[in-house]
Amino acid sequence: MSNAWEQQVRRVVPYTPGEQPDFPDMIKLNTNENPYPPAPGVQKAIQEMEAEPLRLYPAPGADALVDALAEYHKVKKEQVFVGVGSDDVLAMAFLTFFNSEKPILFPDITYSFYDVWADLFRIPFQRQPLDQELSLRPEDYFGENGGVVFPNPNAPTGLLLPLTAVEEIVSHNQDVVVIVDEAYIDFGGESALPLVSKYENLLVVRTFSKSRSMAGLRIGYAIGSEKLIKYLNDAKYSFNSYTMNRPSLELGTAALADESYFCEMTEKIIATRERAKKELAELGFCFGDSKANFIFAMHPKVNAEELFLALKEKHIFVRYFKKPRIDQYLRITIGTDEQMDQLFAFLKEYLQKRGVL
Repeated sequence: MSNAWEQQVRRVVPYTPGEQPDFPDMIKLNTNENPYPPAPGVQKAIQEMEAEPLRLYPAPGADALVDALAEYHKVKKEQVFVGVGSDDVLAMAFLTFFNSEKPILFPDITYSFYDVWADLFRIPFQRQPLDQELSLRPEDYFGENGGVVFPNPNAPTGLLLPLTAVEEIVSHNQDVVVIVDEAYIDFGGESALPLVSKYENLLVVRTFSKSRSMAGLRIGYAIGSEKLIKYLNDAKYSFNSYTMNRPSLELGTAALADESYFCEMTEKIIATRERAKKELAELGFCFGDSKANFIFAMHPKVNAEELFLALKEKHIFVRYFKKPRIDQYLRITIGTDEQMDQLFAFLKEYLQKRGVL
């Protein structure tokens, strides 16, 4: 049989998501999920949810959630775009805004979906190397380009750019769209949202997956100028009119209503992260000053892949990237204090057995 049809296939190397194991005794610290449940109001909304309305399509404009987000962030509803997780929002933004023959710019060590989307949509791109400390240098993004995208804090490093540095990048790129991916901003960073009113070309992307404990519902959103959001919606409605399901719209709206719980949980994770830095340092690990809900750490006397596999055998899951420059690092999500204590106990025993502690 002829396989000539394969010549017309759009081939890409897909993104590899974090492993989703299912063991009753596991400690899952590999996909930056929140170890605490969503706000109590979310549970209440689940209990009160009726099945009958599910026979109807959801509102195409996701009005209830858009209105709640606009009120929460003190912007116009015309400045809010929602999607099925921030991945959906980012992919739609790539498709909508990055259509130049010039390459878009993003860090060489960053969220590994960026180059996948660029390949998928046939967008030329250029990776800008992080410095020796794995920090992003704003001046590397001042040259001619077709757009800029970067996470802040960066992933997987967890390192944060101050708002002044973010504005430097935006101000030097006012003829293209700049996307700031703020998936982890609630864990200790200063958001770029105040810059949206100043720069029409800035799009800030957020998610409910991390700080709001709702990774399983897939809720993401973007805030930008009314013009940017209109273009995004035009592309969305040309692709899929009903992107958000009814439960996600209702439960996402409920999550925004409990600010005190949100603050309590993020502060709890930050406190555990700072304690984890001290514990890891005492064990001889090296890492940057993460402002995310994870720590990107390496031990100068231990092979990262071997440690990753040893942890996995004990059903302690962390993330390992077998890539240049970072193949001796492990990304460790911040879990509960009890989970982290079990991790530290294992690491101490492991290092002692190898005579490096």
